[in-house]
Amino acid sequence: MAARIFDGLRVIDCASYIAGPAAATVMSDFGAAVIKIEPPGGDPYRRRAVPVAGRPLNPGFVLDGRNKRSLALDLRTEAGRLVLYRLVKSADVFITNYPPPARRRLAIAYADLAPLNQRLIYASFSGYGESGPEADKPGFDATAWWARTGLMHLVRAGEAVTPARSLPGMGDHPSAMGTYGAIVTALYQRERTGKGNYVSSSLLANGLWANGCSVQAALCGDKVVPQPPREEGVNALRVHYRCRDGRWLLLSIASDEWRWQKFKNCLAAQQLDEPRFASAAAREENAQELIRILDAVFATRDLAEWRAALDAAGLVFGIIAEPDDIPKDPQILASGALVRFAGEDLLTVDSPFAIAGQDKVPPRQAPQLGEHSDEVLREAGYADGEIAELRAAGILA
Repeated sequence: MAARIFDGLRVIDCASYIAGPAAATVMSDFGAAVIKIEPPGGDPYRRRAVPVAGRPLNPGFVLDGRNKRSLALDLRTEAGRLVLYRLVKSADVFITNYPPPARRRLAIAYADLAPLNQRLIYASFSGYGESGPEADKPGFDATAWWARTGLMHLVRAGEAVTPARSLPGMGDHPSAMGTYGAIVTALYQRERTGKGNYVSSSLLANGLWANGCSVQAALCGDKVVPQPPREEGVNALRVHYRCRDGRWLLLSIASDEWRWQKFKNCLAAQQLDEPRFASAAAREENAQELIRILDAVFATRDLAEWRAALDAAGLVFGIIAEPDDIPKDPQILASGALVRFAGEDLLTVDSPFAIAGQDKVPPRQAPQLGEHSDEVLREAGYADGEIAELRAAGILA
C-alpha cells in the first residue's frame, strides 16, 4: 500500500464540538496522528442532549472523534499547560476553536505556542471572525452560520412562513472543510518556506460563502427575498411533488422544448398538451395552474414508479430522501460515501473527497475520555512515575 499523504503528521485537536475537530478528522483519514485534548470532564459534544439507554455517546462524536487518541488534560493548571507545551514542540498542526478570551486565559493563544515550534500551523476557528466587535463572542452554527448569514431567512417558503431551524452540525461540517483547506494551504507554504503560520476560519465566513449567490446579489443591489410557497412557484418543472405513497420528489428540468416533450411523454397526461403549456413562456405564465395539474398527476403513482419512469426518460430529478433511506441507498453505498468502522458492521460518513492512489485509514471508533493519556505522555518522554503524579494531582483525568 502506498504511504498516506499525512503519515507522520502530528495534529493536536484542542477544540470542542464540531467544526474544529471535524477538520482534524479529515486529516486523520489520510494518515495524520491526531491527539484530542479534552478537559477532565470531556468534550461536551460526547454527551447526548437526551440520553439513550445503552448508547450514551453522542452519534455526532462517533463521527468526529474517529481515528483520534484522547488525552484528558486540565489546562487550567500550569502543570497541564506544560504537558501541552511539550506536545506542541513536536506537533505539526494545532487546532482550536476556544473563544479568544479562553485561549488567553489558558495561555494557548498563538503568541503562547508559536515560539515553541517555528514549524507549527496554528489553526484558529471562531464564530464571528478574528476582528470586530463580536470577535470574542461564542457562536454555534445555528446562530453564526445559519441565522446571521441570511440562510435562515431565505430558506423558507415565503416571508410569511416562520424561519426554519437548522439541523445539528449542518454548518459545522462544511465549515470544517474551510478549516481543513486553510491548514493544507499553510502546510504547502511551510514546504516552501520551512516556517509555520497562523490560519483562521469562522462560521460566519463559511455561512456567507455557502449563501454566496444570494449575498452577492444583495451586494450588487438586488432585492433578495425568500422563494415563494411551492404552490406559487414560477417554474413548475423546478418544484417538488408528493407521490401516492406520501414520498416526495424534486424536479429540476430545464425549459428546453425537447425536455418538455420527454416529460409529457413520461407523464402521459392529456392536460399537458393544452395550448397554455405549449411554450416555455406560456408554462411560466401559467406555472401555478401547471403545478396544480402535476400535483394531481404525481399523486396517482408511488415514488418508485415515478423514479423509474423519469430515470428512463433521462430527466433530472431527485428523490427527497429520509434518514432511514440513506444506509440502504445503493448509490450512496457504491460511491463510498459511507464506510464501515474497522472490524465492525457500523457505518460512518466518509470525508467528502478522494485522492487517486490513496487508501484512507479504516475508521477507528472514537476514543473513551482519556483512553490514551498514558500512551501519549510516554511518547512525549514522560516516565510512568511522572504520569502517576500528574494523575494523582488531577492534571490527568
